[in-house]
Amino acid sequence: MPSISQALSKVDGLVDRVANRLIWRFAAKPRDVTTDVPLVSFTFDDVPDSALLNGAAILESHGVRGTFYIAGGLSGRVESDRTLISPEGCAELAGRGHEIGCHTYAHEKIRRLGSAGLAADLDRNAGYLKQSGVDATTTNFAFPYNAAWPLARRELGRRYRTCRAAGESINRTSVDPLMLKAVEIRQPEAEAKALTGWIDDVVGRPGWLVFFTHDIAARPTPYGCTPETFEHLVGYAVAKGCVVLPVERVLDRLGW
Repeated sequence: MPSISQALSKVDGLVDRVANRLIWRFAAKPRDVTTDVPLVSFTFDDVPDSALLNGAAILESHGVRGTFYIAGGLSGRVESDRTLISPEGCAELAGRGHEIGCHTYAHEKIRRLGSAGLAADLDRNAGYLKQSGVDATTTNFAFPYNAAWPLARRELGRRYRTCRAAGESINRTSVDPLMLKAVEIRQPEAEAKALTGWIDDVVGRPGWLVFFTHDIAARPTPYGCTPETFEHLVGYAVAKGCVVLPVERVLDRLGW
């Protein structure tokens, strides 16, 4: 029989899924994705230092840039299978032309923070990034654990142009800016490499394809991929004629 903790975890995940689906279904102020060319953004959550070392370098080798959603409370943390980015790494990413986004400070599901707690947490992350040497104000957000919450939308909408979840879909026609959909690059490696199918899809019918991942390492976590696979995906998107841009620059192009 499942343990109490396993049962609670299942309930917690169910709450997240229901909240996300309700927000997607009842978007209050959708925007149109109007584009004649396929748009692709490569984004990173948390961010592991390998996303800087390998991910950013691969993007730059193709003349493009990405969006890195930073959670300041994870700064420099050493885990069994990854090390999180340092303040100096954040500044380096920004200096190399990549966009820095917000992923909260505490890396908690936002429904657990409450309204006042969320505002304080977002202020704290902004302060962390500023102290790290990131000059630009973050204008885009990604939900920790891809878990949105309806009661947080007013606070998030006041601060950010977009919020990104998952959804495994391409953003086309009517899109909720506070609930962008994205496709995850993760293990197993064969499935990660096969994500070129999503690129073919957006080339065939232009829209905005947002990828997200975590580490880019020779031995990736379950939530990342190898440098070879990431190189394959970025190179494929560029070769297929996709316009590869950070989230902020896509928004400017769309006129949102």
